[in-house]
Amino acid sequence: MQVSSTIRDSFIQFVEGLFPNLTTEDPLFNVLALSAILLTSAIIYVVARLLIRPQIAHWVYRSNNRWDNALHEHGFFRRLMHLFPALFIYIATPALIQDEAVMHGIVIKCAQLYMLYSGLLALYALLSTVEDVYNASALAKRAPITGFIQVTKLAFAIVTILLSISLIVDRSPLLIVSGLTAIAAVLLLIFRDTILGFVAGIQIAANRMFNTGDWITMPKYEVDGEILEIGLTNVKVQNWDKTISTLPTYSLTTEAVKNWRGMQESGGRRIKRAIYIDVHTIKLCDNNMLDRFAHIRYINEYIDKKKNELRAYHRDYSIDESDLLNSRRLTNIGTFRAYLEAYLRKHPQINQELTLMVRQLPPTELGLPLEIYCFSAEKEWVKYEKVQADIFDHVLAMLDLFDLRAYQRDGYWPLAAHRDTSLYTPVEAESPPPHNE
Repeated sequence: MQVSSTIRDSFIQFVEGLFPNLTTEDPLFNVLALSAILLTSAIIYVVARLLIRPQIAHWVYRSNNRWDNALHEHGFFRRLMHLFPALFIYIATPALIQDEAVMHGIVIKCAQLYMLYSGLLALYALLSTVEDVYNASALAKRAPITGFIQVTKLAFAIVTILLSISLIVDRSPLLIVSGLTAIAAVLLLIFRDTILGFVAGIQIAANRMFNTGDWITMPKYEVDGEILEIGLTNVKVQNWDKTISTLPTYSLTTEAVKNWRGMQESGGRRIKRAIYIDVHTIKLCDNNMLDRFAHIRYINEYIDKKKNELRAYHRDYSIDESDLLNSRRLTNIGTFRAYLEAYLRKHPQINQELTLMVRQLPPTELGLPLEIYCFSAEKEWVKYEKVQADIFDHVLAMLDLFDLRAYQRDGYWPLAAHRDTSLYTPVEAESPPPHNE
């Protein structure tokens, strides 16, 4: 009270020196008082910006901590300086402007609102700092908090709005809240995405379903890329064509989503692709073919082992090897399958600890599918595609050595000179080879 009286007396003496006939009841006195308050508060803010802020910046840059740098980058100290002029207005107004004046109540409320929203903006900067520091830690890969930070900001914004309304209408905030129940249905409709996003964010964080940096695919939204941000209402995904897709956060829990994180954290990326063998080219192997296959490095031991097994079988059951009806013989497709598996077992870029097989799928009108199922040790997209392409380049090139041909609907591939000339018959698109040949 003593300080307020001193400020008021000093200001009255100053005004009487300029306007000798002006009294404190005159409206012009209140206008001059308000002008003096606003001018002084502006000077306080400028002085704080010019003197205090550089000192804070100097202290921040000298510090080795990350959090104070983040506070400075998000403008926490700059926003906090607005409290100084707001506090001065709130303190000086009762001293210079009479309580009975209408201007007194308006200025006081404006000062309170100024402090309220300055504090809110400073709190926003503090929450953004917490988010940045957390995202820089290892925990961010396990549980993102962007959604929770946004919910916290929204909660503080709602509280600030309620307090602002209560200040303006001079009513208790509890009374304002009780009145909101009448329009709860409207609020639920307005904040539908926010509520759904908040619930989805809790599910995502609790179950560790998705993190920033995960590769996801969502065919419904044509999304195929890396998650940039998981927010309260939206998720940003950068597709591999560098476009940005934005989708509702709750869609990650309500729609079909494929997360490739398991592949990225595993020992390899799956290769699962089939080539279709023309069934006309599948046949039994004669001795000449087996002798030729025995010179192939990967299956020479396999051929010798199979020859010994067949020789023992024919001897035990007294079967003449020239008896095509009762004798057992290898097929070129089976030998080729054994070669491919041995080739993959020796491939340096195939993970040998994961599933590896070459299998036949049910025949179709396009031929007999021969599928390669294995895992590339290279998981990065470009390197993975190169490994896969190299494997199938080799597979297609080796077909001719096993007297096999890949089926294609609109024609045929030329055969080597050692093949039966009856195999040169073109395959018409309208009449694919039957299944039972």
